Amino acid sequence: MTSFNESQLQERISRTWDESIVPSLVEYIKIPNKSPSFEPAWEELGHMEQALQLALEWSKSNMPEKAQIQVKRSAGRTPLLLIDLPGERNGNVLMYGHLDKQPEMEGWDDDLGPWKPVLKDNKLYGRGGADDGYALFASLTVVNALMEQNVALPRILILIEFSEESGSPDLPHYMDLCADLIGSPDLIICLDSGTGDYQRLWTTTSLRGLIGGTLRVDVLKQGIHSGSSSGHVPSSFRIARQLLSRLEDENTGEMLLDELNITIPEYRVEETSKMIGILGEQVVEEFPWIDDMRPSTADPLEGVLRRTWKPALSIVGAEGLPPASNAGNVLRPFTSLKFSIRIPPMVDPTEAGKAIERVLTQNQPYGAKISLELNEAAAGWNAPKTADWLNDSMQKASETFFQQPACSISEGGTIPFMAMLGNKFPETQFMITGVLGPGSNAHGPNEFLHIPYGKKLTACVAGILRDFPG
Repeated sequence: MTSFNESQLQERISRTWDESIVPSLVEYIKIPNKSPSFEPAWEELGHMEQALQLALEWSKSNMPEKAQIQVKRSAGRTPLLLIDLPGERNGNVLMYGHLDKQPEMEGWDDDLGPWKPVLKDNKLYGRGGADDGYALFASLTVVNALMEQNVALPRILILIEFSEESGSPDLPHYMDLCADLIGSPDLIICLDSGTGDYQRLWTTTSLRGLIGGTLRVDVLKQGIHSGSSSGHVPSSFRIARQLLSRLEDENTGEMLLDELNITIPEYRVEETSKMIGILGEQVVEEFPWIDDMRPSTADPLEGVLRRTWKPALSIVGAEGLPPASNAGNVLRPFTSLKFSIRIPPMVDPTEAGKAIERVLTQNQPYGAKISLELNEAAAGWNAPKTADWLNDSMQKASETFFQQPACSISEGGTIPFMAMLGNKFPETQFMITGVLGPGSNAHGPNEFLHIPYGKKLTACVAGILRDFPG
């Protein structure tokens, strides 16, 4: 196998990050290209096209001579960016990322903002840099760094989508459209996941799925004086709360439907226990708790399993509720709650969705009008057994570039593309990783990208591609 100079590789990658990737991400963060679920007028506004053109311009300036770049477009759908790098040896590698973003979210520090890139303490703050605008730039940097050292590479296809934060609704269409181009990958590298700390290479072995929707309860045609009606007219909020109790035990957070629960594989429990042995109290301290607030359980193992392998309900938005500063003494006519239910890996999202609809819409309390709109569900994912070569390579890369052994982690988030590919290519090997470590706060305020970690992670990916047994 071709030998290469790890120090030279690191220096090349670090220089590219400083001189090219970070400046490009600064410009990318300024673009409010929210995912279609959060910005229905995305096409008219042009922010996504602006992000696409930035990516195209950088890619054309940095991709190898023989590479081919193309943009797939279909009416009414977000675009797909593909960079095809022909290989010098056998094998087919797919590298994945996305360039759409979550909405702004409130609570940013005074000197920060979602569309305001700020470099501070080796971190780049702003929406979308870590989740996961850096993926395209890092992927091409890996290829160039290896080619500079004359490492023969397999065929590599870099695939960048623009609807991941909406559950990747456009991706199945493009997967069919580009089936011949995608082929059958031997290795899939996804740079959209998280880390347990910034001290080693972390790879993700499972992801939860997601069922989102909106529950609306109507009780009146218009709001009326609460003094003349409350008690006699049932509150729409109380009815909504009653309905949600059919899904969740509000005292414990336990989800009550059999269709939402599974038996956690013992090997994943053991893997989680090993992770806790490395991170210790960090698994609790990573969250920005207030005052005396404490987790739902004092058992760290149970706590991590609750956020990675068990279902959970979150209310993420509401309508029909005026701001507290402008709320009169009125019994409101309706309450609308937008919810997000994380479902365990291996749960069938279709059957789970049917169960949720059944329990929320049957036997309406007091004859209230119950409306339920479910978004397209996204399945979770559980990794196949890691091949010996890949496991050895990940360990070697972590020890080379971090001086620490690699570790695997289950993630509570969702990457719909992984479930799609896992079903389509059951024999494929996966390396799911990313830069979303403690405090990085993707989707929330003060999101940041840890630049030193990004550099070392890029070097690790290069080491693994170098070891690919094509």
